[in-house]
Amino acid sequence: MELEALPDEVVAEIEVRDRWRRGMANGGLEFIFTDIAKWPVGSTVRVAFLDGNDQLHADIAGATKQIADVCNLTLDFGQADGNGSFRRWTTADTTYAAEIRVSFDLSGFFSLVGTDSTDRMIGAGGGQVGGNPGQRSLNLGRFVTNRPVQWEGTVRHEFLHALAFHHSHQNMRGTCEGEFRWEDQAGYVPTQNAAGVFVADAQGRQPGIYTFLAGEPNRWSRAKVDHNLRTVNDPDLTLGPFDRLSVMLYRFPDFFYKSAPSSCAPAGNGQNLSEGDKRGLELLYPHTESALADRQARAEAVLQSLGAGPEGLPEANGGGLAEAYRSRVAELAAAQAAAVR
Repeated sequence: MELEALPDEVVAEIEVRDRWRRGMANGGLEFIFTDIAKWPVGSTVRVAFLDGNDQLHADIAGATKQIADVCNLTLDFGQADGNGSFRRWTTADTTYAAEIRVSFDLSGFFSLVGTDSTDRMIGAGGGQVGGNPGQRSLNLGRFVTNRPVQWEGTVRHEFLHALAFHHSHQNMRGTCEGEFRWEDQAGYVPTQNAAGVFVADAQGRQPGIYTFLAGEPNRWSRAKVDHNLRTVNDPDLTLGPFDRLSVMLYRFPDFFYKSAPSSCAPAGNGQNLSEGDKRGLELLYPHTESALADRQARAEAVLQSLGAGPEGLPEANGGGLAEAYRSRVAELAAAQAAAVR
């Protein structure tokens, strides 16, 4: 079982950026962590493909229709009137062909979250993944040659990330933190199969999550396990109720849980958006004028809270980090104001 994960260097850059965000805003922090990750309500978010053929592109676009049908946002794949080829991007691009840049050539599945897809600070030092025009923001590995059985659910999961959703198992309102079996069963003797995967030992004792994910094909450190699986108990994040039917909840092997059936295990088919997913999309990208007006008010509050960035952090877009985010929030506030009018 290979779990989705961004490259380590990209995660490190995001963590630096997020630590700065926590320290520089007063009162408007909810907007920074929630709204700045969203695309402007009512806007068009372009999608482009690096590789793959028209049929694969059409299938991906079709799988996202469940998302587009719910929220006040347009996913534009660049196909005029439903005919012709879909939009493409290249690694040599210096301007954005699209906000969401899809590839199929790297291993695994992953996506940057929301507007991180166009945050030039992420991947500023180079690399295949990042927020710059010639970098991948969403990857669906093996889709060209060997799609997963439930590939539509995988597409919806990654595109919800691209629209600012996080994993459901990290929701502090859920039970996963206490339900996951982080450590090995008592007496477990590390045992690997021919592929390097940690398996039950001769006595049937199971590895814990830390041990299992340290083996093939993931080879994760404890810190990486914590980043990807531990509960996000952060008051700066807006979280809805824990939803066992959500496509954002991982389907783990049974031995990951302390009990069976586990209250953390998915109850849905992993394919279709749950009612909770749909409510979340409506919250992020509402259709009502009152909700849009509230978004504008919060944006204006954040403009008042932005301060100078700390010394030593990288600069973005030719200016300081704080100024880059001041411009970003102003841009979103203007878009929200236009939507309200």
